[in-house]
Amino acid sequence: MHSLRFTAESSSNGMVERDFTLGDVPGVLWSPASGTERAPLVLMGHGGGQHKKHPAMTGRAQRLVTGCGLHVAVVDAPGHGDRPRSARDEQDIAELRKAQAAGAPEGPIVVPYNARLAELAVPEWQAVLDALQELPEIGPDGPVGYFGIGLGTAIGVPLVAAEPRIVSAAFGMNWPDALFETAQQITVPIEFAMQWDDERIPREASLALFDAFASKEKTLHANAGKHFDMPRFEADSAVRFLARHLGRTVTSAP
Repeated sequence: MHSLRFTAESSSNGMVERDFTLGDVPGVLWSPASGTERAPLVLMGHGGGQHKKHPAMTGRAQRLVTGCGLHVAVVDAPGHGDRPRSARDEQDIAELRKAQAAGAPEGPIVVPYNARLAELAVPEWQAVLDALQELPEIGPDGPVGYFGIGLGTAIGVPLVAAEPRIVSAAFGMNWPDALFETAQQITVPIEFAMQWDDERIPREASLALFDAFASKEKTLHANAGKHFDMPRFEADSAVRFLARHLGRTVTSAP
């Protein structure tokens, strides 16, 4: 049983950043710089080819921490960030680049690749959550949210389905193939974002995944534009959604 070990700490713009490791899993925990009261936690999953401190992660964390008083944790997915790629990872990525160069569909490659990473990442995330809830500023009884797009959804859907401590989740932009049955097990409130003109994930695929969630409260946000055109305001919407279900109020904008 590994214990959480903090390896670095810094503070800026009202947010404390603490790097940590749990076994061989590296992560980062962002917390409010002021105040010692216990606060809820949001787990964030980064996108494919990204890492725990990608600008998208730090920007969303800033909104959640300084605007809502929440803690935010991100870990590097297997084969991402500070974690080495396996030979299988390299093979899958090479096949993906070949398909992209040829203009071929990406789903047949990305779906099984993401599913393999999720199988490894879900128990890692659960161990990290166990360890974070031992911290006095988080505690074992507070609500937990999840926020992940792309690969963050591929890992997040099975994580939320398996983890009763997570009470709400913001997802988006993924294929339903490996997630359909798991999504049917999820009943917590969901916000789901998609790009209506996505050239990588067919519109019908995004709609099918949204439809699969068994949540009584689920909201679909469909924006015009291609895969990488998701508006920045969708992150703000997800922050408001998570804050509402974690019992917080958005008090300021970073």
